[in-house]
Amino acid sequence: MAPPLPSSSMAPPRLIHSGTGLLDTCSQIPPPPPSSAVAAKMSGPTTDTPAAIQICRIMRPDDANVAGNVHGGTILKMIEEAGAIISTRHCNSQNGERCVAALARVERTDFLSPMCIGEVAHVSAEITYTSKHSVEVQVHVMSENILTGTKKLTNKATLWYVPLSLKNVDKVLEVPPIVYLRQDQEEEGRKRYEAQKLERMETKWRNGDIVQPVLNPEPNTVSYSQSSLIHLVGPSDCTLHGFVHGGVTMKLMDEVAGIVAARHCKTNIVTASVDAINFHDKIRKGCVITISGRMTFTSNKSMEIEVLVDADPVVDNSQKRYRAASAFFTYVSLNQEGKPMPVPQLVGDSEAWVGLTIGPDSCTLCSSQTSLIRRVVTAAPETEDEKKRFEEGKGRYLQMKAKRQGHTEPQP
Repeated sequence: MAPPLPSSSMAPPRLIHSGTGLLDTCSQIPPPPPSSAVAAKMSGPTTDTPAAIQICRIMRPDDANVAGNVHGGTILKMIEEAGAIISTRHCNSQNGERCVAALARVERTDFLSPMCIGEVAHVSAEITYTSKHSVEVQVHVMSENILTGTKKLTNKATLWYVPLSLKNVDKVLEVPPIVYLRQDQEEEGRKRYEAQKLERMETKWRNGDIVQPVLNPEPNTVSYSQSSLIHLVGPSDCTLHGFVHGGVTMKLMDEVAGIVAARHCKTNIVTASVDAINFHDKIRKGCVITISGRMTFTSNKSMEIEVLVDADPVVDNSQKRYRAASAFFTYVSLNQEGKPMPVPQLVGDSEAWVGLTIGPDSCTLCSSQTSLIRRVVTAAPETEDEKKRFEEGKGRYLQMKAKRQGHTEPQP
């Protein structure tokens, strides 16, 4: 017997979710009130087209990492999706050649608080600066516990996009300008643009080496934890125009960085922050990409991991393997209570490095100085390249530590 038909008085069920992607309809939901610091950063540009959007979706079990929280790569992917939507919409807001906004760079991204499965992620994106050929988008991620109504800020990021013509993806188009509420906002944006442009050019040529595997490495050395993933780029990884989504690449990079961190400390690890991610070249559908990660620096409770993405167009003999992206990830180790704990230091046994560190007068040092030197030697990498990367990582760590302390100190 067939089930009875619903009466006309019964309202049809409302469609809540029809796909696995982000819900653009959730932009109708009013965003949570930002803090004064967030509001100062996020307010400013106005234009005839919407300069800010919000998208959201509930976090499901397939978004989790092995510890049960939302995977850091999943959050990075959502951030990039929001940035791609608003920048592409803005770049097509005027009559002219149609384009798609391609991710060129992600500035330092902070993971301020973990996001849990079952919570709703609210991703707010706003255009804060435009140059002739690029768009700056600032993104804030809030998590909402829909049972208690509690909301918290989990992530902040700044992304840079460039508009590429749909007719010729190698052609960069001009970006429609935006109007600022204050003149100093444009000047501050211009300074950020020039700074990232300079750093991006330096990074492009600095990251030229390829991570090579080492047989039978010693524990806690760079070679011991370095890891790689090889991935064939398929249609599900790409935009409608056949190029890999920036968010897909970032999630794979976070996967590799997490493997390196877990191999090094053998504990539960989480992403603490991501230094600038530079996208040096586009990745086409059908390429085989190799994502490699290696430890570059360890402090007492954090690990810096360099991640490189190399693309190999296996079906195109005219193009050689090339560097597509690079970044530095910072991870922390957590105990069973979820609190940060000390991490094993990088180990090196290079005699040249030991002599360089201790010096010829080590026999006259007091016990406290000897103990300090022993800790430095234990944390020393093995090769000249590893020493250089270690010192560069130490510089980034100290610079960011000083910046954090400057922000937390009370103002007179």
